[in-house]
Amino acid sequence: MNPLSVLRDSLYFFRRNLASIIQLCLPLVVLESVCKQLIDQAIGAETSPAYDVLVGLLFYPLYTAALILFLDARSRGHEPQKRDLLATALRLWPTFALLAAMSTLLIMLGVSLFVLPGMWVMIKLVFAEYLLVLRGLTPLAAMRESFQLSQGHFWRILVCILSVLAPLWLLDGLSMMVYPEPQTPALALVLDSVSSFLQLFTSVVLFRLFMLIAEPVAGSPAQ
Repeated sequence: MNPLSVLRDSLYFFRRNLASIIQLCLPLVVLESVCKQLIDQAIGAETSPAYDVLVGLLFYPLYTAALILFLDARSRGHEPQKRDLLATALRLWPTFALLAAMSTLLIMLGVSLFVLPGMWVMIKLVFAEYLLVLRGLTPLAAMRESFQLSQGHFWRILVCILSVLAPLWLLDGLSMMVYPEPQTPALALVLDSVSSFLQLFTSVVLFRLFMLIAEPVAGSPAQ
């Protein structure tokens, strides 16, 4: 399970299905960015990060659950209808939002101690979303199972995540240099939406890892 092979396979899938992923997720990503911008304008420059977290809890479970369902369907050779994916994601929203809130609190607690505990918690919880969406586990059960599945794969998961996020962080930094604040609302919306959408590639990479790690454990052949 070479991280380079995981990244290559994920990039190939992402490129082949980019149009479908854009149609499925980008409208919700843009709507999320619009809501954050409206809150910033209404409250002012001193907006608490908690507002962004709350907006994220509203939209992130919807487009992420829909993406996970899409990844699972396409990996099995199916052509899912986007309205069906979104309808299922909407039904999963309460439990997914609870999982996202619990995971965020645990990661923030780890970061508040030092950066490394927060990173460790993040790595241990990477499969919880897939377990909740694809196996129907409760948030707590998904978190426990994710801790078990990630055992022995910490560095492999970390390398894959950093290989995706590091270029995105660099891209964000370059965009801030090219378009420094204050930015026009339209430009800020475009930059935030593009950044959030590109981060969805992380979900594709982690899904590939989930397939390789979880399915052999369940007794199915790896894909």
